[in-house]
Amino acid sequence: MRTNKHEARERLWRVLEDWAPAPGDRLPPERMLKNLIGCSRETLRAALATLEVQGEIWRHVGQGTFRGRAPLGRPVKDTLLLEATTPAELMDARRLLEPQVAAAAALRRVDDDLALLSRRVEEGRSARDRAACERADDAFHQAIAQVARNPLLIALLRHFSSARCRAVWQREWDRTYRRVGVAEFTQVHSNQHARVIEAIAARDATAAYQSMAQHLDAVSIDMGLPEAAATKEGNEAR
Repeated sequence: MRTNKHEARERLWRVLEDWAPAPGDRLPPERMLKNLIGCSRETLRAALATLEVQGEIWRHVGQGTFRGRAPLGRPVKDTLLLEATTPAELMDARRLLEPQVAAAAALRRVDDDLALLSRRVEEGRSARDRAACERADDAFHQAIAQVARNPLLIALLRHFSSARCRAVWQREWDRTYRRVGVAEFTQVHSNQHARVIEAIAARDATAAYQSMAQHLDAVSIDMGLPEAAATKEGNEAR
C-alpha cells in the first residue's frame, strides 16, 4: 500500500522529532528518509518541499538538509563545525574560555548587572524539568558574557549555545539529567552559579575565575567527561 502525501508529511515530522530535534540538526539523507517513511522519492521530496516553505527545514546543495530556518549570513561551514563538535570538545572549549569571561565580568560589572545575574540564578533554582534546566543554565552563562561587555565574547558564547542545541549534546545532557536528578541542577549547580555571582559582585576577578572553573569541572564530571588539566593548572597558577 502506497503512502499518500498527507501520511508522508506526518511520518516525516515524526522522523524530524527523533533524528533532528534541534535547529541546525542535519536530517538523514533522502535514501534513508525514504525507507524510514515508506514512500517514493517523489512523495518524500514533496513533503520536504512543504516543510521548507513552512520554515521547518532548509537545504544546501552538497551539504544536506537541516532543521529550522536557513541562517542569515552564516557560513555553512560553521553549521558543519557544530555538527561535528562532541560534548567533550565543547566542554573543553568552555573550560578554557568561560573562567576568563567571568573574571572580566567581575572587573567590568555595574550595579545594574547584579539584578540580572541574580535573576538568572533564581531561574535555575525554579526549573522543574530537563529542558527548563538547560535553558536556565544557558541563559546564566550567556549573561556572564554580556556583563563582560565584549561583543566577540558574547558571539563566542552564543556559538557555544548553538552547539548545546545539537542533538549529540542534548542526548548527553538528557542522560546526565536522568542519572544525577533535578536536584543536582536546581540546587548544586545553582549554588555554584551563585558563588560566581558573589565573586562578580565583589569585583573579585580571581574568585570569579576559580568559581566558574570549579563549576564547569563539576558539570564535566556529572557528564562523565575527563577533567581538564589546563583548567586545573589555571586554578593553581592563580
